[in-house]
Amino acid sequence: MSPSAWRFILLLGIVSLCADATYEGARSISGAFLGSLGASGTVVGLVAGGGELLAYGLRLGVGYWSDRLSRDPLHRSRGHWQLTTLGYVINTAVIPALAWAGSWPWAALLLLAERTGKGIRTPPRDVLLSHAALQVGRGLGFGLHETLDQIGAVGGPLLVAAVLKVGYGFRGGFLALGIPAAIGLGVLGLAQWLYPSPRDFEPEPEMTSAKGLPRVFWLYLLAAACVAMGFADFPLIAFHLQRQSGSDGAGIPLLYALAMGVDALAALGCGWLFDRVGLWSLLGAVAVSAGFAPLAFSGTYALTVLGMVLWGIGLGAQESIMKAAVAGMVAPETRGFAFGLFTSVYGLAWFVGSALMGVLYDFSLTGLVLFSVVTQGLGAAILLALVSRRQAEVG
Repeated sequence: MSPSAWRFILLLGIVSLCADATYEGARSISGAFLGSLGASGTVVGLVAGGGELLAYGLRLGVGYWSDRLSRDPLHRSRGHWQLTTLGYVINTAVIPALAWAGSWPWAALLLLAERTGKGIRTPPRDVLLSHAALQVGRGLGFGLHETLDQIGAVGGPLLVAAVLKVGYGFRGGFLALGIPAAIGLGVLGLAQWLYPSPRDFEPEPEMTSAKGLPRVFWLYLLAAACVAMGFADFPLIAFHLQRQSGSDGAGIPLLYALAMGVDALAALGCGWLFDRVGLWSLLGAVAVSAGFAPLAFSGTYALTVLGMVLWGIGLGAQESIMKAAVAGMVAPETRGFAFGLFTSVYGLAWFVGSALMGVLYDFSLTGLVLFSVVTQGLGAAILLALVSRRQAEVG
């Protein structure tokens, strides 16, 4: 187990913590800020949805291009570092600039630029992380990174809330978020200076890898897409809670905070299990979290709390060990493209599933719950077949 690999993972985790604090803090007030500038609800929805679609859509091309740029035998991580740095700069530097946005079109443009930055930096960042994670344990490496990521996701909105509390307004909040943005970019520069070639953490394969992605990756991608499609987005759950007499508006952010805390703990726990039992850990997490929908949409607050705990477990597993598994299936030379393809398909499946469940909600709450459970169950079944097949090949 390499101390240098651990330090590299920790540095990247701090970068993600700061970045998440920056953009999640901004996202906590972006809708209200656009509204204060005269934007309509339609505009807010289009900016939010379009930004996510842009972020996920970019990842496929960025992942492929980062692999192309990193084929230099003298510095095999150059392209991944270049795109990771570019993405983080755009992702975080535009947030303080929102303090000077005088109209909603300019604010919307900056918010879309922030999502563009996230789309650029995610696949190459995951490749850099995967090299070190293979030294310390893929599950634990990605799990620790996700935990630090979620700490930032909670801390950013709390910072903004404190700024608003003392009366500095939305613009003051955006300016305050420049602090974690600057720290994160500084740590990113330090990490690149200390570890210019993280590819060196990973030993060379014994033989030349076959071109293209292996069949196991495509089956795994199908399973992940099914799981994502059945995993309801929190805004839909929040919408349901607001319509229920047993849940007031003040309790909804607390439920989300609970889910984020569970997410952070689950990422570490699932990562630890992944390094010991492999994909069985992901299968178990999917099976457990598939029960969130009947509970979260039950109309009973106590059951909803339990449902959000299961939802947080599922999200923690998906954000950590799902990526960890990809790193072990694909050769280093095509890993950027694999991560880009995986996250693009995952994001598209999540978007389609959320849209379908939104439509189902208006017609049949029972239909929504069944769709969620069955779709995730199908993903679990594909995972079970995949795990059983791999065990049989090893045996």
